[in-house]
Amino acid sequence: MGKIVVVGSINADMVFTSDIRPKAGETVLGNSFSLIPGGKGANQAVAAAKLGAESFMVGCVGNDPNGEFSINNLKSMGVNTDCVEILNGVSTGVANIVVAENDNSIIVIAGANSCLTEDVIDKHKDIILSADMVLMQLEIPLSTVEHTLKLCAENNVRVLLNPAPAAELNSSIIEKTTYITPNEHELKLLFGEKNTDDVLRQYPNKLIVTMGSEGVKYFDGNEIRLIPSAKVEVVDTTGAGDTFCGSLGSALVRGENLEDAIRFANKAAGFSITKLGAQSGMPTLEQLR
Repeated sequence: MGKIVVVGSINADMVFTSDIRPKAGETVLGNSFSLIPGGKGANQAVAAAKLGAESFMVGCVGNDPNGEFSINNLKSMGVNTDCVEILNGVSTGVANIVVAENDNSIIVIAGANSCLTEDVIDKHKDIILSADMVLMQLEIPLSTVEHTLKLCAENNVRVLLNPAPAAELNSSIIEKTTYITPNEHELKLLFGEKNTDDVLRQYPNKLIVTMGSEGVKYFDGNEIRLIPSAKVEVVDTTGAGDTFCGSLGSALVRGENLEDAIRFANKAAGFSITKLGAQSGMPTLEQLR
């Protein structure tokens, strides 16, 4: 089964769908509105739980309706929320998502996610160090990411880091991760305009580059491998990257090798974009069979 601990963000997502994306200064009529649970951390925890992993969430929400909504949803999806802090005087994080023209645009307000500090990590250290793998993203303070990585590295706990939203990271962060999963845009921010294959060769079986419809690239120590994406009809790409990371983690902790884990994660991510919504579109093991 495997135990995954996700250290990351928890948001309430406000999703607007429209045929066209408004330009600056323009108002358009949309098709629908939904309030759905989100946040890259919560999304990845749900993806792992739905695929059979024992999934724990370490994060922060506000003492408000969106926080209650988020925690109740995580519990309903099979995620353990004992390590989610409920904070007074701060709002739960929110994301404004516009789904239009077969893609999405997102504005994120961190809210309580900015309160996921090193002290919170230390408070829940025992759970974190009991993990078969820790998953992290960059919607929480970078100092918290660094602190958690150091803690995990000192205790031989594997870490999968999804460097999103894109940010510059120092080399020590990259070195301490077991796996890092940037998309092409994030890869350039991390490594500059270097040739992708040249960068991959520096990090065998660690750097896993997601390339949308083209697939996923990594270096297996002998050759550059391109694992193709699933060919599906796109409905909503929101959460596809989170589905990939949660699925990849769940496959690795149940003992699959990296190539098979990537193939499994590609299949799960492909399934997710055929459905509307991040967490609601994530597959179960039964749906992938």
